[in-house]
Amino acid sequence: MENKAIAKVFKLYSQLMELFNDNPFRTKAMASASFKIDKLPFPAVDASVDQLSTQPGIGKSTAEKIIAILETGSFPELDNLVGKTPPGVLAMLTIKGLGPKKIQAIWKDLGIESIGELLYACNENRLKDAKGFGLKTQEEIRKAIEFSNANQGLFLYAKVEKRASTFLGDLVSRFPDQQHALTGDFRRKYEIIASIDILTTISVQEIVAFINDTPGYTIDEQSEATVHLTDELGIRYHIQGTTEEHFARDLLFSTGNDTHIQTLRAIQENIPALSSEEAIYSALGLPYIEPELREGAGEIDWAKNGDLPQLITYADLKGSLHNHSTYSDGVHSLEQMATYCKEELGLSYFGICDHSKTAVYASGLGIERVQEQWQEIEHLNSKLAPFRIFKGIESDILSDGSLDYPDEILAKFDFVVASIHSNLRMEEEKATQRLITAIENPHTTILGHPTGRLLLSRPGYPIDYKKVIDACAANQVVIEINANPLRLDLDWRWQRHALEKGVLLSINPDAHRTEGLTDMQYGVYVARKGGLSPERCLNAFSLEEIEQYFAKKKR
Repeated sequence: MENKAIAKVFKLYSQLMELFNDNPFRTKAMASASFKIDKLPFPAVDASVDQLSTQPGIGKSTAEKIIAILETGSFPELDNLVGKTPPGVLAMLTIKGLGPKKIQAIWKDLGIESIGELLYACNENRLKDAKGFGLKTQEEIRKAIEFSNANQGLFLYAKVEKRASTFLGDLVSRFPDQQHALTGDFRRKYEIIASIDILTTISVQEIVAFINDTPGYTIDEQSEATVHLTDELGIRYHIQGTTEEHFARDLLFSTGNDTHIQTLRAIQENIPALSSEEAIYSALGLPYIEPELREGAGEIDWAKNGDLPQLITYADLKGSLHNHSTYSDGVHSLEQMATYCKEELGLSYFGICDHSKTAVYASGLGIERVQEQWQEIEHLNSKLAPFRIFKGIESDILSDGSLDYPDEILAKFDFVVASIHSNLRMEEEKATQRLITAIENPHTTILGHPTGRLLLSRPGYPIDYKKVIDACAANQVVIEINANPLRLDLDWRWQRHALEKGVLLSINPDAHRTEGLTDMQYGVYVARKGGLSPERCLNAFSLEEIEQYFAKKKR
């Protein structure tokens, strides 16, 4: 083990000592020891306790800890502190610019225990009002986390979408007479992207020349038909060459996952090279299957039986439900959010769902604030008519499954989104029953982000999906597709079961600022993967239809 690695162990020890408010003099001594060990004039691995003890800033106790690290990788005092620290909090110590004192506030005051939760809190504007933080610090933390995630080689679809479009656009501009297309996981709108895959009819030599003329890209590898490169953010690009004759077939092959392609080959082993994907599917006796559905999850049987759904599009959405404002933890006011929906997005209605009173971390609304908001909604509905603001709330589901307002208050909302934000570590049976209890509450209209997952960082609490979905079907509760790119929850893999059970879905942005409202596009992408059609989507209902739906639900 090198001195630098030993020094890092001591640095971690000093950070954890500070995190747990250990003696400041001892904490500072361990931080100093970390620096001294890194600068030792000889390898610690070859030294004895006595030799180490003679070095400035390293006493016998520290020398013994060094030997223990060399023998076991740690020492008891450090193990004790690590054992008391959640893994996600330990991971926060790796984020640049985030020291133990700030992490202590994040963990103890805000109840955040993972990097994913911290990134979500930054995106929802929850850090700016915490002691020792502010907008600038919040933005710096967000950027540091995104940089760290990038180094792991995986990206949210939303983070690579613009760069993929830009790269393809530049390629088309340079070679307008050739064929080019995005393909692979990206074309299927997969929620997590490892690489941007592109199919083109230009030669490898032309690709290389294009990359060399385009700043910001580094070629990692090339062969006779492919070029692999990386951009300055660490995003990987796989570019595959083909011919005009085989372009459509290679696009088909590179888009569908292995199961989809194998199932097509079971119909006809030698898939023909035709002028378009539509022509190839037709030659196999199938209607065209949209790229998002090509996951080998029964879509070919749908096609054979004439059951392919007419997939929802962004243009089908008539309103936006589940949004936040400055009444709780939003950035923009209720009027700004609603006006943006009306004037910029051309929508017919807006559902405000600020946090309920239990969500103290998000400035949740007490009953007086709720009533104050209702008065403003009445005023704005007169001002913005025929546009309509619906009175909603994101009511916290408590540990026993109850909602955190009395029935007489819940009954006065136009709709209620019931969501879990705390106690995420329940066992599957208890977590499932907690949700079912909330679903059976007659005031629950929509089940919000059902599993609480945060992509690339938190898998979400374990639930029995079938039982939860069946409970929603039995109680006529809508299930949310939370369109925030970090969530995309309900997972598209379970949306199909929900649709089979007759459950309505709602594509909700969970927006905390005006620009967050356009996240509904990402919700549409995963909704299409799940097979959602407009008639099964709550916020694709017209204003008149959704008014009738809410009224019927309340009755």
